[in-house]
Amino acid sequence: MEKVTLQRLIEDYFENPFRQITIPAGEVVLKQAGYNDRLYWVKSGELEGFFSSTAKDRKTKVFTAPAGTFIGVHSFFAETLEASTTVIAKENSELAWIDTSTPVVSPEKYGPLTAQFTPVIVKELARRQRRASMEAVEREAVQNKLNTAEQMTTLGQLAAGIAHELNNAVGVINSKTERLQTVVFDLIEECHPDTRQFLDHGLLYGQKASSSEVRARAKELMKEYRIDRDSARKLARAVPHGEIDRSWLTDIEQALRYWEIGRDLHDMRLASKHSVGIVKSVKQLGRTDTDTEEWLDVNDSINKALALLHNSLRGINVKISPAVLPKLKASSTELVQIWVNIIKNASDVLSHTSEPAIEISTRHVRNMVQITVANNGPEIDEVTRRKIFQPNFTTKKGGLSFGLGLGLSIVQRIVNSYGGSIAVMSNDEKTIFRIKLPVPAQEIEGTDGKN
Repeated sequence: MEKVTLQRLIEDYFENPFRQITIPAGEVVLKQAGYNDRLYWVKSGELEGFFSSTAKDRKTKVFTAPAGTFIGVHSFFAETLEASTTVIAKENSELAWIDTSTPVVSPEKYGPLTAQFTPVIVKELARRQRRASMEAVEREAVQNKLNTAEQMTTLGQLAAGIAHELNNAVGVINSKTERLQTVVFDLIEECHPDTRQFLDHGLLYGQKASSSEVRARAKELMKEYRIDRDSARKLARAVPHGEIDRSWLTDIEQALRYWEIGRDLHDMRLASKHSVGIVKSVKQLGRTDTDTEEWLDVNDSINKALALLHNSLRGINVKISPAVLPKLKASSTELVQIWVNIIKNASDVLSHTSEPAIEISTRHVRNMVQITVANNGPEIDEVTRRKIFQPNFTTKKGGLSFGLGLGLSIVQRIVNSYGGSIAVMSNDEKTIFRIKLPVPAQEIEGTDGKN
């Protein structure tokens, strides 16, 4: 959202002293399922939003609203007039507000209220939902697991406790992501229908190009279309291959802005689906049931994992060397979870490496699909290497960080469940994770194994 647009909206709608209030810390501004006909702008202070699936459930924190952000966006503009969360002042805060009776400023110049606030609506909802995904899942899913871990005596008991804590937060993310997409599409269709194609492109394809591919593509675009470096890099992320349709070049900034919204929604849907899969996988630590399986290409699951991690991989040279592979009968969610954990660990250990690089390659060797993930981070010592797949093992020694240990423990369990294997090799030049997954007999018959 352009600063000029935001500044105008604030001056036009939120400077009226009769529509400003001071909220003391701890006071409830909005109550979940309660009536709300106001859009608030946080002038100073900070507030927090909480969600509970039933009246008896404890509240789960799903977002924070610091100064400069908006509250009540969903209920106000979706016309439900029903708050989706309980919002409480974390500290003494000043709020400015408008309500459904507030007159529209200069409609002949800027359009109706919804049109004027479209940038606010889209950016605020996308930002809040992405932040909710990160905060709710990571904090509720991980911190609460660790808090209860000491009271549990078996891995099965731990898994049950974790899954219970995760369900509420993941349910919020899953349902709100779908709702957010519907609201955004309705608003775009109503106010800016000519930008729908860019939104659709981002939603359908996301961002899959590696950093090296983006750099190479950007050079081509700068030369061919005579555009600046920043626009070329963004356009390379949006359209990494083929000809550029002229509609992208008419107003590059606007096209890329709406493509980014679509891309963010694409990533949020992937993250939401991935979060549901995490809950299922954690439950399975102490059980034998399995997720729905389908015939799929391992390369596709790796691309999905990279899309989920593209923020974590910024600044890292990611090189992908995919081979033509036979399809495996597996759970897409579980395979994505394997690559997310391994690649995320690789990106974490590269934080102090001068020229960080990750190499991912796939091969079909005899009756196995072999996936190799290598990084040029610090060496893993022998003692650590032998323990990193153990539940609850963690280390932050010497630049290494393997999080909570549960991630790699789950990875090993998933790989073993398919009759595969995972091995780690490390020296002072690189660390390699190598995963082998068996190819079903009917697929072996249709391939020559020489890729």
